[in-house]
Amino acid sequence: MILLERLGELFPQASRRSLKQWLERGRVEVNGHVVREGRANVGAADRVTLGRHGAAPFPPALGLVFEDEDLLVIDKPPGLLTIATERERERTAYRLLRDYLLAGQPPRRPFIVHRLDRETSGLLVFAKSIRAKRRLQAQFEAREVERIYVAVVEGRVGDDQGVLASRLVQDRGLRVRAGAGGRDAITHYRVRERRRDTTVLELSLGTGRRHQIRVQLADLGHPIVGDRTHGSRSDPRGRLWLHASRLGFVHPESGKRVRFESAAPAAWV
Repeated sequence: MILLERLGELFPQASRRSLKQWLERGRVEVNGHVVREGRANVGAADRVTLGRHGAAPFPPALGLVFEDEDLLVIDKPPGLLTIATERERERTAYRLLRDYLLAGQPPRRPFIVHRLDRETSGLLVFAKSIRAKRRLQAQFEAREVERIYVAVVEGRVGDDQGVLASRLVQDRGLRVRAGAGGRDAITHYRVRERRRDTTVLELSLGTGRRHQIRVQLADLGHPIVGDRTHGSRSDPRGRLWLHASRLGFVHPESGKRVRFESAAPAAWV
């Protein structure tokens, strides 16, 4: 049997790409010696382990905000899915973190707690255990998590602050819109700055429906800059101008309140 095959048996959850990366980074040891060649022959009596040499770096596509034994908080860039879809299974935040954690000692795996749209950037928390996942998700379901966003919208918003309340439905084409019989959606907003043709808003989620902020602001007559799906007519930087800037919750193990911040892109504010 070759070494790559043995690794596949020892770590069935790891992708073939992860196994090759471990070899390249000198993390694989056979009988206490680093071996980088995946086609090297190994016998039944040979001891294959994942050592600490060349520990896997954090994925460069993601920004590491915080990590401990129970959770990871990252800064997701725009254009990256949180988790796989039928069309895209490889390049997701989950996949990048899975490969990173599986390369650790001992190997771990991430657990999805919540999501951001592909086009939205900013803070995401992942759990590193089932228990942490359940405790965090219970806070999201109870609406106890602080979730603050910054958006730049088209036009000048009249009121200094307000509440957007509607019911959202998702059609068969996965398009979200306001409609009778939908799920309630609540967003609080306040104006941070008015400009000639745009307004900078700070938004706080009361609920966390898919495309909630985007649909409600479009219905207000102020679509988010770059959101062509919901009626934006401007796209100066080729992206949605929506950023998850603050995330606060009770730590699933310590019980202490924690808060994380991520500044919106400087060009916006």
